[in-house]
This record gives sequence, C-alpha cells and structure tokens, in this order.
Amino acid sequence: MTARADGQVTDAELAAACRSDPELFTAVHDRYHRDIYLYVAGRLDTQIAEDITAETFLLAFDRRDRFDPGHESMRPWLFGIATNLIARHRRKEMRHYRALARLAPEPLAEGHENRVVASVAAQRMRPHLAKALAALSDGERDVLLLVALGQLNYDEVADALGIATGTVGSRLSRARSKILAIVDKETTHG
Repeated sequence: MTARADGQVTDAELAAACRSDPELFTAVHDRYHRDIYLYVAGRLDTQIAEDITAETFLLAFDRRDRFDPGHESMRPWLFGIATNLIARHRRKEMRHYRALARLAPEPLAEGHENRVVASVAAQRMRPHLAKALAALSDGERDVLLLVALGQLNYDEVADALGIATGTVGSRLSRARSKILAIVDKETTHG
C-alpha cells in the first residue's frame, strides 16, 4: 500500500490491503463513520442511527472482499449498505414521518431575533416536510435523502443504489416536484 504525496491512501488501495490485513479496516471506519452516521441519523432517530451505522461497518468488514477496487471511493458502497439497512426499518421510518406530520405547528413567536424566527419557521415546516417525505416512493425518498443528507452526487447515488445516473436525476426531479406541491398545498390550505 503506497501513500499519495499528501500521505493519504486511496480507497481502492485500502480495500485491497484490508483483504490481507483486516486490522486496516479501522482506517475505512475512521474515514467514513461520521458521514454514514449523519446520513442515517437524518433518516432515523439517533439511537437507531448508532446501531445502523455500526451494522453498516460490520457488514462492510464482512464483505470487504466484495468491494470492487475499480471504484474510486468506498463511500458510495458504504452508503448503499446503509440505505439497504435503513430499508429494513422502513416501516418505523414511515411511522416516524406520519407522526411528525400530525404535529401541529407552533404559532410564530413575535419580537425575537432573526435566528429565533428562522428556527420557529423551520419547526412550523417540519410536519409539512414529513408528510411530503412520507408521500414519496421508496426510490424517490432514498435518492432525495442520499443527496440531501448524505451529500452524495448523482454518480455516487447511482453507485450506492445500483441504478443508472439518469434514474437518479429523474427520481430526484419527481421527488422535488412532489415535495414542493405537498408543502405548497399544506402551507396555503393546511
């Protein structure tokens, strides 16, 4: 395993080295744990996020010989594993979104600084956004949240979900349209 000029080892080199020296997998964990955790925590509650993140790295470790070193980064592969694990918890996720949608927005506070007003506005939008997320198909929700929470680009989302890049774009476009329509309807009529 050779380090680049900046001292970093590429993911492909790291994956290859982990096959013969499993101890090196801690570098994969150290490199991507925070990203995976933040993505999962954005989709599920923090307790489950800790469990799903741990399970993601456990599965990745067990399947480290399946990572294709032809890929530039292990990041999409790990996000794909995490997304599949989240799918197992989809019913709980849907109950969570439906519960958030039932929450009545709090009245707008008067006389507070802009930061407080922004916070209150965000709280008021939460039930509407949750209802909109619950209305998306599984594929649309996965793509939207991988982009929004995981901050993956189209190619990384495609790699993570095993779909074409064009499919990512169309699902994201449909998801955005649905979200905007539902939020607009909820905020003007709800």
